Amino acid sequence: MTQDSTLETLALGARPIGRTLLTARWVLADGPRLIRDGAVVIEDGRILHVGQRFEGEVARRIDFGAALISPGLIDLDALSDLDTTILALDHHPGWAKGRVWPRSYVERGPYEMYSPDELAFQKRFAFAQLLMSGITTAAPIASLFYREWGETVAEFAAASDAAGEMGLRVYLGPAFRSGGMVLEAPGEMRPVFDEPRGLAGLAGAVAFIRDHDGRHGGLVRGLLAPDRVETCTEALLRATDAASRDLGCPIRLHMAQGQMEVETVRALHGTTAPDWLAGMGLLSDRLIAPHATNATEADLRHYADHGVSIVHCPLVSGRGGSILRSFARLRDMGITIAMGTDTAPADMLLNLLAGLMTARIADDPEAVQSRDFWDAATLGGARALKRSDLGRLAPGLPADIAVFGLDDAVMTPAIDPISTLVAGGSGKVCRAVFVDGRLSMRRIRHTPEVAGLDLTTAQARAQAQFDGLVAKYPERSWDHPPVDRLFPPSYPVEAS
Repeated sequence: MTQDSTLETLALGARPIGRTLLTARWVLADGPRLIRDGAVVIEDGRILHVGQRFEGEVARRIDFGAALISPGLIDLDALSDLDTTILALDHHPGWAKGRVWPRSYVERGPYEMYSPDELAFQKRFAFAQLLMSGITTAAPIASLFYREWGETVAEFAAASDAAGEMGLRVYLGPAFRSGGMVLEAPGEMRPVFDEPRGLAGLAGAVAFIRDHDGRHGGLVRGLLAPDRVETCTEALLRATDAASRDLGCPIRLHMAQGQMEVETVRALHGTTAPDWLAGMGLLSDRLIAPHATNATEADLRHYADHGVSIVHCPLVSGRGGSILRSFARLRDMGITIAMGTDTAPADMLLNLLAGLMTARIADDPEAVQSRDFWDAATLGGARALKRSDLGRLAPGLPADIAVFGLDDAVMTPAIDPISTLVAGGSGKVCRAVFVDGRLSMRRIRHTPEVAGLDLTTAQARAQAQFDGLVAKYPERSWDHPPVDRLFPPSYPVEAS
């Protein structure tokens, strides 16, 4: 017998027993197409039915009312640390604010600024933030500025366990690199390389993927993540490509994303990063390349010709003064565009709004619509991962679902649900997230709850951990100024 139920009656972090009927004013079904007064039935982690009504027996019915039931969002440059990029919002230039290691710090010996326990915690806290935004599939990204060198297998083993416990679909692999930028004098940055260290990092990443790919019922998959193109040598990139072919996993490599990278790669290799990789035969449809904001016409043609996907992160790009030129142009070239959060806040809807606005600045305002960005955050991410089973709501597919409320006062009056949510621009209206049929996140009277984490205590711990990191910034900043000179407040602070 069907029972009318509420989210409170479901066990957080578990699959409901028996068939569960979800209804709402709108359902975004495969097509994509909108179904008014739609219904989705899930059972044993799979979608059983999508339509206007379901005639079969169900164990329970949960009605979300004025809401959209959508495919879960896919974030392929997913914020997974306590983001230090936020420190660069109003504090410039970056070289003077600890974002490049000074020679004095390198000679003393870089070290990990977080303990292993802190590294594990920040992934868990970040995963919670992603779920609260309606993200069901994530490829984590974190800064290496505060690291000894690259990411560790141990912290990613902990991340694998966290994803399994919390119920987040992830593509994981510790970031590795052969080099980094060193500040030799004010404004003078040079790359320094350590080839054996880079290859050792790749070996660790390969071992991690062999051990963890497919864990937690397939929620964890492998991703090879060389850090940034200017920190990689030809030998490391060739070895990474060979490992990707052997493992059958994607590669994510940041390139064409900033002026420092463009200048460094041209000084090292005499061309742009995409052109350099094309000349080595290393561009392929296994490559996912954030951010493309500094790509030339020839770079974009390389991407289109070789099936390279890009990850568009308009919030972090826009805050840094750059935009994609342009979303419509890349789309029309046949380049797969996925979406990413990259920076705090880890809010995909905010990125969709920023993407829509910057796309209309860069191109004909009528060339893009809200739906183009929703597609990028669902179908685009799925295409980049070669996952035809993700980004869609259809019978037989995994029950990766995000429910977004449409009755928030800030979004009233509401129109078409997709346009309303993009214009509303906040993941705080996400009411529930199911991943593989498990209830991973819910909001009860506007208060979020995430499986596997107490958000109240976690938020306090995250802030304290970040404050401790910032206190160490003078050690790795040019001339070692105190924190209050590195990051002065927006206005003078009157002492109590």
